[in-house]
Parts: sequence; structure tokens; C-alpha cells
Amino acid sequence: MQIYQPTREDALKLFKQYNESESLFKHALSVEAVMRHFARKYNEDEEKWGVIGLIHDLDYDKFPLQHCIITKKILHDNSWPEEYIRAVLSHAWGVCTDLKPESLLEKTLYAIDELTGLITASALVRPSKSIMDMKAKSVKKKWKDKRFAAGVDRSIIEKGAEMLGMDLTKLISETIAGMREVAEEIGLKGNLN
Repeated sequence: MQIYQPTREDALKLFKQYNESESLFKHALSVEAVMRHFARKYNEDEEKWGVIGLIHDLDYDKFPLQHCIITKKILHDNSWPEEYIRAVLSHAWGVCTDLKPESLLEKTLYAIDELTGLITASALVRPSKSIMDMKAKSVKKKWKDKRFAAGVDRSIIEKGAEMLGMDLTKLISETIAGMREVAEEIGLKGNLN
């Protein structure tokens, strides 16, 4: 029996069915791009990693208090593979699920989800409003100011980097590199000449 492999189109259709928030869509595109970047780096299935990144916050716009619970139901109802569902649920480990990230894919999603938000916020306060000229050092400066992007749980990012055995600066640099690939779509191309 052939196992259903969700495509990017499947993920986009579902995402748009349950989300109206433009900022959440930009976040989904950011996470997708970074997951694809890491998949290439690790010689993994780029399509699978990207699709999971794109769909990870499927229920957040309409059901923030039931985050992941509704996603699990929607993905089950749409016959998504268990591996995809588990990966999506593990990104919220310790927040609203008890599924610890185990695979490389899961650990990567866990590590970069919150980080894309911090990077976005850091880019938007730059004179260029761009991710294209941003370095990890800029993000690390903002990291120390707990009032800056206060909703970003830095301990999750640190735990994720540790799980991946990756230095925090390297994780930030790689995440920026992934996000640059969709800078235009996520509104972070900025006003560089």
C-alpha cells in the first residue's frame, strides 16, 4: 500500500483553510524555508521537511488555546502520515504537547520555530529593515534584551541548539540563511540598494 505523501500544495491549501493571519503565514513560510535549508544541509528529504515546516502552526490562528490538539485532528482527518503528525506535535514540546523531539527533523523544527520570530523582529528594527545584510551578531545583541520580542522563548531555542549539538551563533546564522531564500515573500527584503 502506497503511503500518502503530502505535497506543498496540500499543505498550503490546508493552511489557508484554517488561517487568515498574514503574519502567521509569513512565519509558516519562514519556517518552511529554514527547514528546507537544513534538509539540504543534512542530505534529508527537502520536500518533507518543508511541508512539515509550512504546516506546523496549522491551528494557531483559529484555535490558539487548543494549539496542536486541533492540528492533530485535522491532519488525521486528511490522512497525513503519522511521522508528519508527530513532527508537527513535537515542535510544541513542553508548551502544549509532551512529545519530545527525537528525529533530526523534529529537533530542527523545535530549534528554529521560535528563532525565526526573533530574527524577524531583529530585522524589522534594522535601518535597512532587511534580513539580507543581517548577521547572527545583531540577533545575539537583541537576545540579551528580554523585553525585545518578549514572546520569544529563548530557552526553547537554547534547548533546540543543544539537541542539535549546534552552537547558538551557528544556529542563528543558518536560520538567517534559510530565511533569506524567501526574504521577498516574508517582507524582509528591506530597502537595501
